[in-house]
Amino acid sequence: MDHGLSAEDRKKQLVRIGLKMLREQPIHELSIDAIVSEAGISRSVLFQYFPSKHDYYLAVVEAAGRRLLRLTKPDGSRPRDEQLRELLLAFVAFIARRRRAYISFVRGAAGGDDYAVEVYAKTRDTMADRVLALLDVPEEDREPAAQDRMRVHAWFAYVEDLAIEWSGLPEDERRITDLELVAHAVEALQTLRKL
Repeated sequence: MDHGLSAEDRKKQLVRIGLKMLREQPIHELSIDAIVSEAGISRSVLFQYFPSKHDYYLAVVEAAGRRLLRLTKPDGSRPRDEQLRELLLAFVAFIARRRRAYISFVRGAAGGDDYAVEVYAKTRDTMADRVLALLDVPEEDREPAAQDRMRVHAWFAYVEDLAIEWSGLPEDERRITDLELVAHAVEALQTLRKL
């Protein structure tokens, strides 16, 4: 490893290592010793960049949230219905590729880990905002207490659970494709908005 990294590059390197390890294990199981070993540094060097284990974990979880948002960002040049499908396909693919880590992220938030709760809530809010914009919902109906926003927020939980369950099946046992799962999710959203 290059020991001549700038402080910012070293922090990015350490977060990247955490993200890579997060694919295989939940955030709370990440080993600081394994991380510093891969980075070729000592524990004390890691703690120069992150004052505590909690600060390091928070940086990794925030990076995971940013990655999800970056990978699911709709292409504004496409029709809105296509953007919605692409967002959902990317969301399903993200969960399928990182299923174990994603489940630990969701469970960490559900279990009340403060850092996971905050990042999960921000990520879910941004995803809901994107869908509401694609549905052309007026600004006043995007506020936290608005019915459209509450429905979209709840619908995301449904889609998330579908994607988690679907991606956990062996590929030859999946009765629908990712495209069919997304088509179902869009239909469920349209139905839910009519209630």
